[in-house]
Amino acid sequence: MSKNISPVCKLCRREGEKLYLKGERCFTPKCAFERRSYAPGQHGRTGSRSSSSRTGRESDYLRQLRAKQRARRVYGVLERQFRRYYEVALQRRGLTGLNLLQILESRLDNVVYRLGYASSRAQARLMVTHGHFTVNNRRTDVPSMLLHEGDVVAVREGSRGLPYFKALSEQAESRTVPGWLSRDTKQLSGVVQRLPERSEIDGTLNEQLIVEYYSR
Repeated sequence: MSKNISPVCKLCRREGEKLYLKGERCFTPKCAFERRSYAPGQHGRTGSRSSSSRTGRESDYLRQLRAKQRARRVYGVLERQFRRYYEVALQRRGLTGLNLLQILESRLDNVVYRLGYASSRAQARLMVTHGHFTVNNRRTDVPSMLLHEGDVVAVREGSRGLPYFKALSEQAESRTVPGWLSRDTKQLSGVVQRLPERSEIDGTLNEQLIVEYYSR
């Protein structure tokens, strides 16, 4: 399984905003974006020397690329897999952009994060990889597994004795759960009730620009 091992704080700096990729750390003064909010690289402080900087405006291609890169980084998906999700979304009925976001939201690591059982998608991905979660009572270690309506996600029985999971019930209570999921913190489980609506997905993502990028 391939993964991105580059410093994630640089990804936030490149996008010019916090993507909250490190969970709780992003809310503390230790957050690298708070100390260095400019883009990484030798031209980060002064800005890029591209034509868009000289003219003071961004090209359509640049806006489309940035929208696609931002979505990839938020969900922690590599380019090849992201493009495959787009092709699947293209084949489904309805709006391609919304289909794409629903596919990304349906990933097991994202559902674990949305249920409040992890402080970031990266942490959720790690815990799934280590086999701490089950789907419909079957242990799985595939973070990219796509869930469907009625699927039940739960902490594996053998993992509940670990210190992190013993304190997880109280921690999870303070985290909001979207309406398309239901959660039982006592059982450390959750159910996918339906696919999320657009209003329940990150409003800063621009799916139309992503569709335009791949439609070139």
